[in-house]
Order: sequence, then C-alpha cells, then structure tokens
Amino acid sequence: MTQSPQDHRKVALVTGAAIGIGRGIAKVLAQKGYRLALTYHSDEEDMETVAQELAHIYGADPFTIQSDLTRQDEVESTIRQAVEHFGRLDLLVNNSGGGTMKPLIELDREQMNQMIDLDYRAPILATRYAAQAMIERNIQGNIIYITSSRGERAYPGDSIYGGMKAALIRSCASIALELAPHGIRVNCIAPGATVNRLEQDPLKEPLGKKIPLGRMGTPADIGEAIAWIASDEASYITGINLRVDGGLILPGMPEDVSEEAGYGWGKVYD
Repeated sequence: MTQSPQDHRKVALVTGAAIGIGRGIAKVLAQKGYRLALTYHSDEEDMETVAQELAHIYGADPFTIQSDLTRQDEVESTIRQAVEHFGRLDLLVNNSGGGTMKPLIELDREQMNQMIDLDYRAPILATRYAAQAMIERNIQGNIIYITSSRGERAYPGDSIYGGMKAALIRSCASIALELAPHGIRVNCIAPGATVNRLEQDPLKEPLGKKIPLGRMGTPADIGEAIAWIASDEASYITGINLRVDGGLILPGMPEDVSEEAGYGWGKVYD
C-alpha cells in the first residue's frame, strides 16, 4: 500500500537494516522523523524485529524490502519499490556490505566477486537509480556511503573488502561533483571498530583499549553522524569521507601491545 502524497516527511532508504550498523541507523532516522524503507537479504526474522521496535518506540511504519543487492535487477527494483511506495526519496544510505579477512592467495574467484558486487557495484548502482529518482522529482537529496577505516588503513587479509571501501571513497568524490548541480550531496561515513550485534561483544574491551577515545563505536554513533550530515546543518558539505572511529586510525594512535589485548586487527579477529 503506497503512502499518501500529502505526507511531506522526508524518506530514507537504508540498505542492510536488519542487523548491526544498519539497524542502528534505522533507529536514529526514525527518531528524527524520517519515513523509512529498509532492505534485508536473508535476516527476515531480524528485520521483523526491527520493524516492530520502530513501530513501538517511534510510531514508525517502515516499508521493508527483501533483496539481493549483488544482482543488478534487484538493486534497481529496490529503489523503484521505495520510490513507488512513498512517492519520493530524500536520503539513500548505502550500508549493505561485508567480507572476510583472508590472504589474497586463499581467496577464490567467487569470494572476490561476492565482495566486489556487494561492497562496490551494488552501492554505485543504487546511487545511479536513486539519483535519477531525485533529479526527476527535483529533490535536493543526500546519498551516503558507509565506508570503513579499512578503506584508508591497510591490514593483512583485507585487500578486497578494504580495497572496495577505498574505491567507494574515491568514487564518492567524483559523484559528488556530478550531482552538485542538482543540489544532491554525496558523502561517506567511515566507521571504525563498532559493536554490532551484542552489547557484550568479546572484542569490546580489548579493542576499546586500542582506540584513543577508549571505547568501540556503536551503531547509534554512526546513525547520528548520518542524520547530521544529511541535515540542513551540513548543507555545505559534499564529497567527504567522515571518520566516525574514535581516532582509531590517527597517526600515533596509542597501541596496547599486551598479550591480553592482542596486537592489531588480525590478532583480535583470529
């Protein structure tokens, strides 16, 4: 059922919103009054839980879309469904992504293609279709990529995932230039180490010791950054990669080298 064209509240589409950072983004945007289209791949039960939470806490009525964003036709369909349902699109948050930390010589072609499709091709295609929808409706909207500190800092075993995040950062700058004449702003938000599914994440304490601000990030931290950069308060900002990482990759970052804390991402993720 499509929503009334008389409802002029802004509409945000968040990909990969069933768990982790995407879930946190959805909660913050619901709190800010956005109408929401939320995508998920296979986490239907988690998506239903998120939708119920948003309805109960914020009175939201999210439109959920099951999609495989590694398929071009489903990327296009996702944007089309969201626009048809709400009649507009003001904010696209390209959050879906994922990958494994594995040495290049141990990656097979299928694993590489999966990461390239999900972490780069899908958000770029989503941007194409979302931008077209905004331009056709004369909407001066926002497009945001969730990148990563791993797009700027190299780690062993991270050649593909980190490489795709770096590619997004670079593409963001070009796309920002292309869409600026239409009043559409394009930016990246780069999380660092973030607690995702569980508050009692086993990495929370040891990895928090490695971060200058003394803790891991939360999905809400990322959501608040997105809400701000998409707001009128940030209306003169486009083409940037905003780190939301507690100083994780600053040069000279303090490093806890104790055996208990491990050393570096590779050690912690073993």
